[in-house]
Amino acid sequence: MIRIREVRVIDDQGEQLGVMPTVEALALAQEKGLDLVEVAPTAVPPVCRILDYGQYKYELQKREREQKKKQKSQTFKEVRLGVKVDVHDLQTKARRAAFFLDHGDRVKVTVRFRGREISHANLGRDLLMRTAELLAENGAIERQPLLEGRSMYIIMAPLEKRAEKKSETDEGDGQPAAVTASDQPPASGETIGDAIAAKGAAPQAATEAPAQ
Repeated sequence: MIRIREVRVIDDQGEQLGVMPTVEALALAQEKGLDLVEVAPTAVPPVCRILDYGQYKYELQKREREQKKKQKSQTFKEVRLGVKVDVHDLQTKARRAAFFLDHGDRVKVTVRFRGREISHANLGRDLLMRTAELLAENGAIERQPLLEGRSMYIIMAPLEKRAEKKSETDEGDGQPAAVTASDQPPASGETIGDAIAAKGAAPQAATEAPAQ
């Protein structure tokens, strides 16, 4: 029920009819066998349109469904790493992350710290950046390394126009081709954390101070 005395009216053809008493606008809509619907109730005076309310409601619901589909089209995946992950496991996780990115998903790459590992948060940051390098052809960093509690993570977003390249990267089992590190891999049995530490990487300040 429209309680305002006067409204600005737009007819069913989209033409402006100007401001008129609400009673007169309702009568005009009834003559056409249509409804008078407020489309801008906060305007002064409110704007009403003469239309088929059932069709109008259907169009609104259709737009809402389309918006929800767009929101769900890009899901969020997570890949977890340990500070002492070895090269083989890192490449396996990188392949999985590349698969997600190539299919349009955003990926959260997380490093979890155990015990005293949290005192070497810079190793976690270096590991995340190494992983981002492996995924450079599949995605880009959307959020830089962030420390939260005993975890540090980055967010990677898929690159545009990856769909046409998917056939080149997918193997027969539906997984992407192997991702290889640009640097020489560490010796057998050596973990990524050991390799980074041995390489003498300069400590990086954590984004947030670890919890006491």
